[in-house]
Amino acid sequence: MSGPGKVIVIGGGIGGLCLAQGLRRAGVEVAVHERDAAVGSRWEGYRIHINPVGARALHACLPDAVWHEFLATAGRAGDFGWLTEQLRELLVVEESIMYPGAEDPAESHYAADRPTLRRLLLTGLEDVVQFGAEFVGYEQRDDGTVLARFADGRTAVGDVLVGADGAGSRVRRQYLPQVHAAPAGAVGIAHKIWLTDEVRSALPPRLCTGMNIVHVDAPCFLFTSVFEPPPGTAARPYVLCALVTHPDLLPPDVTELDDDALRAVVDVLVARWHPQLRLALAESDPASRGAVAFRYAEPGPAWPSTPVTVIGDAIHLMPPIGGLGGNTALRDAHLLSRELGAAARGERDTLAAISEYECDMRDYGAAAVRFALKQKDLALSHGAVATTAARSWFRMCAAVPALRRRTFAPGPTDPAAPRAWERVRATAGPPVPAP
Repeated sequence: MSGPGKVIVIGGGIGGLCLAQGLRRAGVEVAVHERDAAVGSRWEGYRIHINPVGARALHACLPDAVWHEFLATAGRAGDFGWLTEQLRELLVVEESIMYPGAEDPAESHYAADRPTLRRLLLTGLEDVVQFGAEFVGYEQRDDGTVLARFADGRTAVGDVLVGADGAGSRVRRQYLPQVHAAPAGAVGIAHKIWLTDEVRSALPPRLCTGMNIVHVDAPCFLFTSVFEPPPGTAARPYVLCALVTHPDLLPPDVTELDDDALRAVVDVLVARWHPQLRLALAESDPASRGAVAFRYAEPGPAWPSTPVTVIGDAIHLMPPIGGLGGNTALRDAHLLSRELGAAARGERDTLAAISEYECDMRDYGAAAVRFALKQKDLALSHGAVATTAARSWFRMCAAVPALRRRTFAPGPTDPAAPRAWERVRATAGPPVPAP
C-alpha cells in the first residue's frame, strides 16, 4: 500500500479537527464527517487545559495565522494551588516550576475555551467538514480502500479511515472489539461560576486564579480552574469547578439528575465547607451543571495495522484528572498527520506509517491512562493519618522552595515530556481541497 490518496476522519471534535489541519498542512486530502448538525448545536463543554503536548500539536498542525489566533484567545493557565475546605491555603506551585520551558509558546500551557478552540480548529476546513453525518459502520474493500456508511444512507470511500469519534467510538467497536471501557471509580459534578465582581470579592484570590484543588478528609475533592480570556475577546471569565467523588457518596442515578437535584446533592457533600465556597457552588450557572461517571480504557496489546485506525478517547479513554485526555488526542493527531504526511511524500508505505503511529500511541496513551488513574487514587485518598500527612507535606513544600521544585518539577517520565518527533514541525505541503 503506497501513500494515502484520501483520509476519512470520523468525528469533528478537537482531535479529529487537529488531525485534519495537520493532514491538510502535509498535503494529504482529508474529509471529516461529524454527526452534529452544525457547530454549537449541542453543549460543547468547559475550558480545557492545553499543556505542552497540546501546544506542540497545535503549533505543528495549524496554519501560522490560526496558531497565533489561538495564542490571542487562550488565557493563562496559571499556578497550581492546594487549599483546605475552609479555604486555608496550603501550597502554591509556580508555573516556572511545572512548566520550565514556558518562554517558548509551543512549550507552554494555556486555559482555552473549548467552543472557541473548536471554532479555531475549523478555520479553513469549511470544504472538508460534513455535518449531520452519523457514522454507522465501515467495510474494507478488495481494492484496499475503506467504505464508511452513514445513518442517512450516504457513503464515503477513502484509503484510510480514522476513528476520532470519542468514548463511545463506533469505529473502535468494529475495529478493536477487544478494547472495552471500564468504570474508573469516580464521578465528577461540574459547575461554571461566572467571575463577576461580586464573586471575586466573595472568594479568596487564590480561587480566582490558576488551578487549584480543595483538599478534603473524605473520598472527594474539588478541582477549580479559571478561564480568564485575554483583553479584547468576547468571552466571559469563569471558574470551572469539578467536584470529584467516590460513587458510593452519590445517588446511583446521579448522572441522570437535573441541575436542581444536582445542586441538592452537592449541598449535602459540602455541608461542612467554607460558607463562601458552598454559596458559590450553589449559585453556579444551572445550565452548566452536570454529572459524569468517569471511565477508562487502555489501548492494550499490539494489533495488526490496517487502513483503519483510531485516536483520542476512542482508544485511550481516561478520567479528566490531570487534563491529559484532550492533550493526548492532540498528540495523536500530531503524530498521525506526520506519519501519513511522510507516506504521502513517498518516504514510507501507508500501513508502515499507521503501524509507527499505533506503536508509539499505545505506549504514551497507556502511560497517560495509568497516570490519570494514579492521580485519581491519590486525590481521593482520605482518613485522618493520610490527610494530616498530605497537608504537612504541602506546608513543607510551601516553606522550602528546593523541596517544592524537587517534588513538582517535571521529569523524563512526565506525560507532557516531549518525544523525539515532537520537536520538529511537520513538513508542509500545498493544501489539498476536498472534492
